[in-house]
Amino acid sequence: MSETRSDGELLRAIAADADRRAFEELYRRFAPWLSARLRGRCSDAGIVDDVVQETFLAVWRGTARYREEGDVAGWLWRIGSRRLVDALRGDGARGRLRQTLARLRHRDEASAEERVLAGVEHGDLAGALTRLSPELRAVLQATVIDGLTTREAAVLLGIPPGTVKTRALRARKQLREALA
Repeated sequence: MSETRSDGELLRAIAADADRRAFEELYRRFAPWLSARLRGRCSDAGIVDDVVQETFLAVWRGTARYREEGDVAGWLWRIGSRRLVDALRGDGARGRLRQTLARLRHRDEASAEERVLAGVEHGDLAGALTRLSPELRAVLQATVIDGLTTREAAVLLGIPPGTVKTRALRARKQLREALA
């Protein structure tokens, strides 16, 4: 009977030796959990499966490097959630959202969602987001896009929960000013 390796040992074996057994064990350990978490953010099972595969491919190919900071689950979640956001961006997701909104809306007035999407298309929101500092953008991504709680975002970003709250308030204030 073989000894169970820690998550860190598995990642070191994958990075150093391209150890296929270590990779398979890591995948068995975390893929179901990552899939379940991503399904909470996206109901399209095909997209979720693709994102899980892309996440583990990044680990295997070494394009995602674990720096021995925090737990492995949080690190994998960070990779997977960013890949999910990338998968949902673009005309496909935006077009599906517009179609859904058009079916639900029964008046001629533009909905709040459509006004936000129009701002994104014309660069208003995107430009305002790029002008935020990386620290403020990271907090917004964790709390708004990834849907993490303040405590989860604090663990993910390695900062105190109070700092997450302060940065979120500053980011929202700067966005309001930029979009006004």
